Amino acid sequence: MSNSGSTEGFAFKGLENVQENIDFRLSKVSRPRTQQLDQNLSCQLGGFISHEGNHQEDDKKKQPPVEPEPIYVSSLRQFPDVNSLEAQIEFKKGDERNPVNYSNFLKWVITLVGCAFSVLAASTSASYNMGFPSMMTDLNCSEFQATIGLSVYALGFAVVPLVSSSLSEELGRRPLYIGSLIGHILMHLMVALSKNIQTVIVARLLAGGFGSTGAVMVGGTIADIWRPHERSLPMSIYSLAAVGGTGLGPAVAGWVELNPRLQWRWIQWIHMILTGAVLLLVIVLMKETRSTIILTRLARKLRKETGDKRYRARAEDEEGSLSTLILISCTRPVYLLTTEPTVLSISVWLGFAWGILYCILESNGSIFKALHEFDQGQIGLTFLGLTIGSFIGFLTNIYQEMLYRKHFPTRGPEARLYAACGMGIVFPIGMFIYAWSAFPHVPWVALVIGMTVIVSAAFTIYLAAFTYLADCYGPFASSASAGQSLLRNLFGMAFPLFSQQMFAALTYKWGNTLFALIAVFMIPTPFILFVYGPYIRSRSKFASKILEQKDS
Repeated sequence: MSNSGSTEGFAFKGLENVQENIDFRLSKVSRPRTQQLDQNLSCQLGGFISHEGNHQEDDKKKQPPVEPEPIYVSSLRQFPDVNSLEAQIEFKKGDERNPVNYSNFLKWVITLVGCAFSVLAASTSASYNMGFPSMMTDLNCSEFQATIGLSVYALGFAVVPLVSSSLSEELGRRPLYIGSLIGHILMHLMVALSKNIQTVIVARLLAGGFGSTGAVMVGGTIADIWRPHERSLPMSIYSLAAVGGTGLGPAVAGWVELNPRLQWRWIQWIHMILTGAVLLLVIVLMKETRSTIILTRLARKLRKETGDKRYRARAEDEEGSLSTLILISCTRPVYLLTTEPTVLSISVWLGFAWGILYCILESNGSIFKALHEFDQGQIGLTFLGLTIGSFIGFLTNIYQEMLYRKHFPTRGPEARLYAACGMGIVFPIGMFIYAWSAFPHVPWVALVIGMTVIVSAAFTIYLAAFTYLADCYGPFASSASAGQSLLRNLFGMAFPLFSQQMFAALTYKWGNTLFALIAVFMIPTPFILFVYGPYIRSRSKFASKILEQKDS
């Protein structure tokens, strides 16, 4: 090897001894050729299109060149033999380039900047509703048409993470944050300048897609930089931002709507300004947190410095071939959702709770206006019940963390589910309170109390889903969360579209009672995972493979 000094501080390992976490669906033949490794994405895309369109027959006649056995860059431990093929470039113990070894200060900066994006993405979903009265007048649209803008925002949240979260695992977190925030800003601009409801709906769909990065990828970022035993508090703060932020937006937007000089368009302008501020924070303060991306950059640098094309990161076996990247990155979340019972069951449970939350967002204004004659500013303040409920869930997690630390050595990831089991019972209780407070003679605060109980339980369920999946699926936490997000936000999209008709037919009392009964039916979900989770994972192809790699 030339320029051996360039390799100082690393160790090396050959292909057969690599235990790096990688999608087990990949085979050795799917590895990229050496000339593909340092191509940028545009070159790979051009070659991919050209290959598919013009050279399929020629390629059948050509024999692939013999490729040198790769020397992998990974992140485990150091080996002393630098010149052996049975070696692998790795981070040294305590290497500050490894995201898990970032300083606590930097970890908290990254976490809080990501959570700021989560607050904006969540508040945007709900503050939009507060502008319905002036929007309906200005754009001459119906309430149902305006409600579609709420539902398609959730649809964007559901679909886009199938691509963006997995791509963040291949291309890096930081570029996705920056691109998503720029897109989110442009969509606020599009809504604010809209001349018809159709433009609003399209912009809201795209805004949901860009905003989904703040709702989903932050969980993956936290999993990147915090070890499992450190993860509970950062995940709690993230969940507080993602759920509690839903109540902050309407509390302010209701008063903006009441001001005749501002109204619905200024709700969008304010959000756009705040999103721009978060974009600046990301550019200045956010570092890359995906270790495989950092290792890929190190491998690329070593290839350039040494001239030895054998150096590669294990992750480049997914990244180098664009066709493989498209297949694996875009299908992994759906694959996990449809083949992993753990992901599916907790996603259905959380999805129902999320659908209820979106039902409250859509119907809460009508309930308080019809029963208690509230104006838009007062209605917006009632949404603070969502924030208060989230804060109660946050405090609940302090006790959950004590239980986790005590029982993790014996229970494993299932130690994340103690509070979720309790709140699974509290959730339908809150639904019954909310349902049977829907009378004019019952004080309005009873509705807010019911809403607060519902959200405190939903928050705990939400947090348990993210932390539990992060523990179970490790480096693929973002993909597991994206699969969960797909189902969760499909529920969020669907519920507002039928809730108006349901409440008109059944009344608020009986419609919400029906939801409460369904919630009772779902109480066993966390208990089943708590008792049978290890067995379910051991029978699962993907989870068991990750478990084997952890144990090796």
